[in-house]
Amino acid sequence: MSDYIALAKQELSVTPIPAASIEPGAAPGRLSHALESVSVWIVLLLFWAVASVHLPQGENPLLPSPVITAQALWESLPDLWAGTLSSLAILIPGFALATLLGVVSGLTVGTSSRLQRVFLPFAQVAGPVPPTVYIPYAIAILPTFKLSAIFVVFIGAFWPIFQNSVAGANALEQRYRDNARILGLTRFEYQRRVVFPAALPHIFTGMAVGLAFSFILLTVAELFGANAGLGRFVQYYADFADYPRMVAGILYTGLVTFLAMTLLDAVRRRALFWLQ
Repeated sequence: MSDYIALAKQELSVTPIPAASIEPGAAPGRLSHALESVSVWIVLLLFWAVASVHLPQGENPLLPSPVITAQALWESLPDLWAGTLSSLAILIPGFALATLLGVVSGLTVGTSSRLQRVFLPFAQVAGPVPPTVYIPYAIAILPTFKLSAIFVVFIGAFWPIFQNSVAGANALEQRYRDNARILGLTRFEYQRRVVFPAALPHIFTGMAVGLAFSFILLTVAELFGANAGLGRFVQYYADFADYPRMVAGILYTGLVTFLAMTLLDAVRRRALFWLQ
C-alpha cells in the first residue's frame, strides 16, 4: 500500500521551473513588441527628416524639419495647453451627454421590439448623416459658439453609442432573458443587472468610435468660429503661414487624441476584466 502512495506522490509532483529559464525569454519578447509598436513612427520620422532637407520648398517650407517643429512645439506649449483646456471644456460635456443618453436610449430600444420598429428606421436615416452639416445651423441657432460646438460633438458621438447599445441589448442570450423573467425582476433591475453588463463590450466599442468622431467634429467646429482651442490654434497659424507652429499643433492634437483613446481603452479593460 505504501508503494502505491509513493508512486501516486511521484506522479502528482510537479517540478518547478526555475525563474531564470523564463525571464530571459520574456524580456526580449517585450522589447520586440515595443520595437514593433514604434517602428512605423521611426520610419516616418526618418522620412520626414530626409524630405525636409532634400525636397525643394522655397523660403517658407511647407514641411519644416523635425528639429524646427520640435522647437516650435516647445515654444507653443503654453498656448497649446490653454487650447487643450478650451477644447476639453467642449468635448467632455458633449461626449458625456452622448454616452448617457446613447446608452440609456439604446438599451431601452434594444429590449423592446415595439420601440425598435418605431425608432430604428429613423436611426438608420439620421445616423449616417455627416454631423458636420449641422455646424452652420448650430452656430446660427444656439446663443453661443460653445453650446453649438457641444451640440455638434453630442450628435457625432450619440449615434455610434446608441446603435452599439441597441446591438448589445439584442445580443443578450435568450436564457438570460428567461432567467430574469423567472426571478421576477422589474424592468429597471433587468436593465441594470442583466442587459447593461452583457452589453458593455458593444457599448465600449460605440464609445471608442464616438470619441474619435468627437475629436474630429470638435476640431472642425473650432475652425468655424472659435476664439480658442486646438483646432483654432492650427487654423490661426495656417492663416499666417507659420507652418512649424501649424505642424506642431497638428502633432499635439494627435497626441491629445491618442491619450484620450488610451484612457478610454484602460477603462474598458478594467470594466471588462473577465474578457481579458
